[in-house]
Amino acid sequence: MSLKLRLAQSQALLAPGAYDALSALLIEQAGFEAIYISGASVSYTLIGRPDIGLTSPSQVQDVIFRMRDRVSLPLIVDADTGFGNALNVAHTVRNFERAGANAIQLEDQTTPKRCGHLAGKDLVSKAEMVGKVRAAVDARASSETLIVARTDAVAVEGFDRALDRAVAYLEAGADVLFVEAPQTDDQMRQITQALAHHVPLLANMVEGGLTPLRTVSDLEALGFKLVITPGALVRALVYQAQHFLAALKQDGATTAYRDKMLNLSSLNAVIGLNEQMELGARYDPAIKKAAE
Repeated sequence: MSLKLRLAQSQALLAPGAYDALSALLIEQAGFEAIYISGASVSYTLIGRPDIGLTSPSQVQDVIFRMRDRVSLPLIVDADTGFGNALNVAHTVRNFERAGANAIQLEDQTTPKRCGHLAGKDLVSKAEMVGKVRAAVDARASSETLIVARTDAVAVEGFDRALDRAVAYLEAGADVLFVEAPQTDDQMRQITQALAHHVPLLANMVEGGLTPLRTVSDLEALGFKLVITPGALVRALVYQAQHFLAALKQDGATTAYRDKMLNLSSLNAVIGLNEQMELGARYDPAIKKAAE
């Protein structure tokens, strides 16, 4: 089923955030229906820096390509501002779509951008963002590739202006709308009341962010169709990694942590070693002989 058809269903879609092929594989194996390629998580893991617009489009494109080579789930890609003006947006959309993106998210911040739950953001004009959304729609090769339009105006221009911008992006052709960082349940309810009858709406759950954390069922009841947890997986992994490294530093060995980690064979099972060896044996006599 295409992402477009899935978002037309009544049940909300939960898309965990991923940042590389392994995290995408784990999400697919856990039974989720879609993956959100988080710009923040890519920045955290690829360059070890915060989400303040330091990654390049080619770096994100490479992540898309590597994930698409490993998983079959729809990929919803955070393309930040599109990495420039409307012409840059068109270029980004074409490249990300070719790499395997099923949906491409654009936001109305200035370049360089920053995380939607950080202070100090600036916006391009509504007219400029409308042009960027139109450029994205025109640039995609397939109408099945969705354009997600995000506005960060709640924190900059106020809630009413954010809704006004969202309507303008809808009229420009956006397939999904994303009003970033509402601060109360009432604001989330107003977003869905104003916009949910037009297109699917995206809700962003960020631990320690500005928006109240709610379950996918709660958000579905409000009228949201797509729920993302963009940085949750990397935050969980960093937490576990810090505890593991502290234990290793203290003990000088991994023994005390063995019941909290996979062994070599278990990890190989997750990433598909046997399948790869069987595939290789079809083509390479040396591999076939070793397997026997």
